[in-house]
Amino acid sequence: QVQLVESGGGLVQAGGSLRLSCAASGRTFSSYAMGWFRQAPGKEREFVAAISWAGGRTDYADSVKGRFTISRDNAKNTVYLQMNSLKPEDTAVYYCAADPSLHTIRVESRSLEVWGQGTLVTVSS
Repeated sequence: QVQLVESGGGLVQAGGSLRLSCAASGRTFSSYAMGWFRQAPGKEREFVAAISWAGGRTDYADSVKGRFTISRDNAKNTVYLQMNSLKPEDTAVYYCAADPSLHTIRVESRSLEVWGQGTLVTVSS
């Protein structure tokens, strides 16, 4: 079973950038698709971005397209979320998740079993 630890959150002004990291333990990281989700106060968790096991396919929520980029380094067992042009509405706890299926990450997130503990991103106006 893969275990995930997020880092890189913090306070940033609107228009700024942050890069989140999600470090995975376990030898099978490269066989997992990975995703980023976020949950703002008082709101449900929502999908942000996903990447296939080899990195050849990515998918984004409409709200972050063109601003966020997901990537992975299987040699380092790490997936990244580069966030540019941040907006106050991006404020949330960001979580990474892992699953063998990219489809499951994208459309069946309620069934995901492997999650990190989350990292808080706060964007000030």
